[in-house]
Amino acid sequence: MDHRPIQKLKELPATAICGNDISSSCLYVSALAILYAGQYAWLALLIVAFVLFLFRSIYGEVVGALPLNGGAYNALLNTTSKATASLAATLTLLSYMATAVISASEAMHYAHGLWSGLPVIPATVALLAAFMGLTILGIGESSRAAVAIFITHLLSLTVLAAAAGVFILGHGLDILRSNYAAPLHGSFSKALFFGFSAAMLGISGFESSANFVEEQERGVFPKTLRNMWVVVSFFNPLMAFLALCVIASGDVPGHQEALLSYMGAIAGGPWLSVLISVDAALVLSGAVLTSYVGVGGLIERMTLDRVMPQFLLKKNRRGSSYRIMIMFFLLSSSILFITGGRLGALAGVYTISFLSVMVLFAVGNILLKIKRAKLPRPEKASWPALLIAVMAVGAAIVGNAVMNPPYLVVFFQYFIPTILVVVVMLKRTAILRFLFSLIRHLFDPIRRFVLTTNSKILDLIDKINSQEFVFFTKGDDVATLNKVMLYIKKNEQTNRLKIVTILEDDADVPDSFLNDLDVLNRQYPEIEIEFVKREGTFGPALVRELSKKWNIPINFMFIGSPGDHFPYRIEDLGGVRLII
Repeated sequence: MDHRPIQKLKELPATAICGNDISSSCLYVSALAILYAGQYAWLALLIVAFVLFLFRSIYGEVVGALPLNGGAYNALLNTTSKATASLAATLTLLSYMATAVISASEAMHYAHGLWSGLPVIPATVALLAAFMGLTILGIGESSRAAVAIFITHLLSLTVLAAAAGVFILGHGLDILRSNYAAPLHGSFSKALFFGFSAAMLGISGFESSANFVEEQERGVFPKTLRNMWVVVSFFNPLMAFLALCVIASGDVPGHQEALLSYMGAIAGGPWLSVLISVDAALVLSGAVLTSYVGVGGLIERMTLDRVMPQFLLKKNRRGSSYRIMIMFFLLSSSILFITGGRLGALAGVYTISFLSVMVLFAVGNILLKIKRAKLPRPEKASWPALLIAVMAVGAAIVGNAVMNPPYLVVFFQYFIPTILVVVVMLKRTAILRFLFSLIRHLFDPIRRFVLTTNSKILDLIDKINSQEFVFFTKGDDVATLNKVMLYIKKNEQTNRLKIVTILEDDADVPDSFLNDLDVLNRQYPEIEIEFVKREGTFGPALVRELSKKWNIPINFMFIGSPGDHFPYRIEDLGGVRLII
């Protein structure tokens, strides 16, 4: 209900915020691809670029049709149940949490290599705190830092590529020939498969733009997808190929954590090694910023849908949800201290959760095509592209699980407690009712205590269920209205519903529709249904007026899926949800 004006992001800052995460991948993915695919690492990375090209249209279709924050959560929320959408949200949160902690720690390890006196763990906490403060100041301030880091990173990679090119001109291709003569670990297809699976980590961050799309100017989102794809498709295969031209493959395992810095030392000397190390520390810090911005948009959307506690919605004067940022900082710092800075285990959480989010986003696209076929969208992903993308990411999940079986164990150690918290929030009314019955059974002899407890719990249940919802109808028949009631019972915790029809040109409500409402009242006596007739024209202005008048948040208002002739874009309605 708080409509503070926010600063919309243009193409460069929006690209930089999510681009720092995905572009930082070249610092580690080249080494991973070479370790598993050997001399064909560049080919594995080109295949990854092709898969990412397919996901451009997938993300473009889903977010183009539903341009609201939340990414995969938003896609599934508008096509399936809130429980399924919350699964995607949980995986996204885990991915951001692991990304923030790993990136911050790796950035400080690079800085430690430049200054041995730097204490890594305290510096990592300080970095996490710094970006928490930056995001609390607002998206505009965050974007300026992201742009500076992003441009510096691209320039550093360009300098490294130029230096490697000069080195190759002076020394020839003997190292590359030697690397190609080295035997593969297994067959060509096996090496390429595992190289591809490892290299898929190089597209982490591609999903971030969808989580803060509402903070971007109209038309910017597809440009961020294009720009991220161009950066990954150019630099990641190029760096792997140049590394094979400069570094003997046998030396790669010993320099896996800072391969590009080592390549810079060989190709250009110590100054270039230092430059790449400084750039690595900066761009990995930028990936921490990506996590904060992405998680802010996601959790705020989940909180508006009552999946997270409502106190997280509190904003400061700059319009920033500072409590979300503080909570994310505390969680990330606690994980750092629990692991003692040994973050290898978090790689499993990072890998499985990120790739699972990609699969669920594609599933959301499939459901959007099937259930919301008439919903306007600026572009569409073809079915072959969609199916190939899903199979490719599924294969990458299998490949990573085979390469690192402990990853699955660690992933579930983090995933299960997190999903339990979300389940508790979704089912809190049922849990409260169970507690009510249990307390009454066990403590009936202490009648006064029981009566007091019963009263408090019933008040809490009534408070939860008192939230009123709205469905706008154009004279739907009883079958369609019944679907609305079933959705309300299954996904929302309420006993009050307004069914609103907007009449134009002195039109009147047909008697058949009123009879259908009587049927619904008899069929669902537990839900108080109020029918409201309103003269006017349905549109954003009317939605905002009724929201303010009835004190009902816009995201608690539902409509059926609009057709091609609907005069407004879905985001113009301010968050109205589609349930039919």
